[in-house]
Amino acid sequence: MSTSETGEITGTKDKHYNLIWYVEACLNNALRMETYIKDAERDNDTEIVQLFRKAQADSRKGAELGKELLRSRLGT
Repeated sequence: MSTSETGEITGTKDKHYNLIWYVEACLNNALRMETYIKDAERDNDTEIVQLFRKAQADSRKGAELGKELLRSRLGT
């Protein structure tokens, strides 16, 4: 892992690229949890449903925090 930011290949500083990746990963995870929730609901497993709903909420929160930080850093 490099200790200096590059952006030479992507044109985006590593820290911004990483933040964009983080938001995208959180959003993807929130979508994935929806599938897992439906699977658990189909099996009437409320304990797993609750776990996945919490994970989904945490992923949404992470995405929102990341988006706020991106807006402030990128000036949009």
